Amino acid sequence: MTRSARRTRRTVQVVGATAAALLALSACSSDSDSDSDSGSGSGSGEKSGGAQKLSGTVNVFAAASLTESFTELGKEFEKQHPGTKVVFNFGGSDSLAAGITSGAPADVFASASPKTMKVVTDADAASGTPATFVRNRLEIATLPGNPDKIATLKDLTGSGLKVVLCDKSVPCGAAAQKALDASKLKLTPVSYEEDVKSALNKVVLKEADAALVYKTDVKAAGDKVEGVEFPEAADAVNDYPITLLKDAPNAEVGQAFIELVRSAEGQKVLTEAGFTAP
Repeated sequence: MTRSARRTRRTVQVVGATAAALLALSACSSDSDSDSDSGSGSGSGEKSGGAQKLSGTVNVFAAASLTESFTELGKEFEKQHPGTKVVFNFGGSDSLAAGITSGAPADVFASASPKTMKVVTDADAASGTPATFVRNRLEIATLPGNPDKIATLKDLTGSGLKVVLCDKSVPCGAAAQKALDASKLKLTPVSYEEDVKSALNKVVLKEADAALVYKTDVKAAGDKVEGVEFPEAADAVNDYPITLLKDAPNAEVGQAFIELVRSAEGQKVLTEAGFTAP
């Protein structure tokens, strides 16, 4: 073999080896990119939008006067967080607080007064400090058209009128008594009801001529009753506190629901229902 031929053969060998090395490097790089992409995909599957996906049931104990607004917020919450379910227990704040301190499984408590919330905090059943999220005031609910021409709180003390109050142990009853005391009025109702919805229902069913309930409940009842405002209601405004509970079975979802309630979106729903901002 000539010297020129041997030189040509060596050149071909070097070029071939270089090409093989480049191909190997390219394959390694491709495998590395593939592994990186695969790892990224696995992470996004566990989280959505950088935040852990919420799931499961959240149990909310809430004052009866929150029924309509919280039901609406519950539906919105489930829409925003597919895989969650909001279950409500509406009732008198005092009975709800008693249930919580007795061990009833709940994640969130929304009370119609700081006094009933204190029952829960004194029992060390709240997680953190409860926050006031809305306020509410009383209004007189009368029969449609106000046939008895009730115009003032004093009118409720007239003889012959069947008036219903909430029990004094629940926030709406305590507020009614506070307004009556501020006006130096005495009123003997035909019945004391366990919560504000029960009191209002007596008028709706025409079993009573009037009831002292919350403004929000009069609004929720629509044309089934007529509302009469009275100035003494300003002396008995109720703050509504909300808290996550210490033994919450689903604390993460419970906290997220509280955040919705306190958000601008939640406040809009509540103020449209007749509540006022804290």
